[in-house]
Amino acid sequence: MNQINAYLFDIGNVILGFDFSIAVRRLREFGITHDAPLSHITTTKDRYEAGQIDDEEFVELAIEELGFSGDGTEFITIWQEIFHENMAMVASIEDLAKQGHPLYLLSNTNGLHVEYMMREHPIFEVFTGGIYSHEAKSMKPERPMYQQAIDRFGLTPSETLYIDDLPANIETGKAMGFMTHQYDLNDHEAFLAVIR
Repeated sequence: MNQINAYLFDIGNVILGFDFSIAVRRLREFGITHDAPLSHITTTKDRYEAGQIDDEEFVELAIEELGFSGDGTEFITIWQEIFHENMAMVASIEDLAKQGHPLYLLSNTNGLHVEYMMREHPIFEVFTGGIYSHEAKSMKPERPMYQQAIDRFGLTPSETLYIDDLPANIETGKAMGFMTHQYDLNDHEAFLAVIR
């Protein structure tokens, strides 16, 4: 492996774990009885994360498609409060930041989640910047999103370690020339072995 001069992190199931079942339980408090309520907004969610609709339109459509009886503020709270920190990775990122390593984010996500994560999780303050699918108008594993990271942050892929949990995203990372590590929430030690 080459010398690692920068780190490019996915967020979900790497820095933050997430559990949509929390949202499902809370949605039931607002009159939603579908067995899998979030499946009713899959297309809308995908359009939102791809930057095809904005926060306001997403909330309006989701409320309508779900038959949600609350208001927009209540829906946003439910939509946002699904994350928990992966404390092992947070500690590793803090160590990398203290050592002066450039740290960047590359995530399929949406405006409401980014706003919440940046507000509620101070670990994101150590990152120099991020490429998010809703802003990039592209989603991993599509190549344009990776290229935006290379261009915006001046990354040299062969000197950058890209960390993601999904095999398809890792494969594109490899194809783009990055050093890669497929992260497993249950095996943080494997990540530590790579960065050593």
